[in-house]
Parts: sequence; structure tokens; C-alpha cells
Amino acid sequence: MKLYLAQHGEALSKEEDPERPLSDQGKRDVQTIAALAEDAGVQVLRVWHSGKRRAEQTAAILAKAMLPGGEIESIDGINPNDPVDEFMSDADVWQEDTLVVGHLPFMSRLVSLLLINDQEHELVRYYPGSVACLERTAGQGWVILWMLRPDAVTARGDGENKQ
Repeated sequence: MKLYLAQHGEALSKEEDPERPLSDQGKRDVQTIAALAEDAGVQVLRVWHSGKRRAEQTAAILAKAMLPGGEIESIDGINPNDPVDEFMSDADVWQEDTLVVGHLPFMSRLVSLLLINDQEHELVRYYPGSVACLERTAGQGWVILWMLRPDAVTARGDGENKQ
């Protein structure tokens, strides 16, 4: 089972828009990551997000590339400062590959708790629009397979992702 843990893309400030939707750059960054995931054949059976506008928009962009059919759902318990323990316990028994789009510090803490059972030890450094792929192994717990960060990948062609 694979778990894809994404931080929403760059959002507008509260002053620009209190609902904090994705900025134009945030949309482009997430589209770049979505294109890379699609090219690699990454697919999930469900997509969950926190319900905040920026996470919902990020989930929608990624789902176009990763979710063949199915619905995107808003779930509770993955907001920035929510406790990660309960979510981790649930993830340990899932069978379906799942994409979860949320916020920092929740996502970073969840990765650390799943990998080394210590949510305070930062193992991955998220950047808006990043996706970390973890896999549950038989009897071994979780391992990190890869991470994509928009600031670390080259845009695909001149303007190809600009819409």
C-alpha cells in the first residue's frame, strides 16, 4: 500500500483573499508535480483533503493525473495542528493507495511518525506543492520511496505548464 502525502500548493495571503486559494504560481507548481506523477503512472484509489480551499484545489489538480475515476473527499483531522496519532493508526490498516492533501506541520509530523515513530524529528522538508510517497512494507512498517518538490524539478518545456 502506498500513501502519497502532499502539502497544498502556494496560496494567496489572507490579506489578498481570506479563503486562501492557490496562487497562480501554486497552480503551476502543482500542475508540474501532477504531470510528473502522471508520466510515472502513479495512480491512487482515493484522494482526501482537509477541506480548506487551497488543499481542495491542490487535490483536484493532482486527482486529474492520479485518480482514474472516483471522488475527491474532504476529511477531518488533517488540519495544520491536528494530532497525527489517530490518522497514523488508521493508515496502518488501509489497503488502498491513497493521496492525502493537507498542511504543515501536520504532513511533516505524519511522515516522521510513520517512518520513525517520532513526530518531532523532521525527516522531510516540504515546500508548497510537494508530494512524498511512502510505502507500507510487510512487517517492516513504512519506508519513503520518493519525494517531489516543485522547487527541485525543472519545468517541462517553455511554458508547457503555464495556463
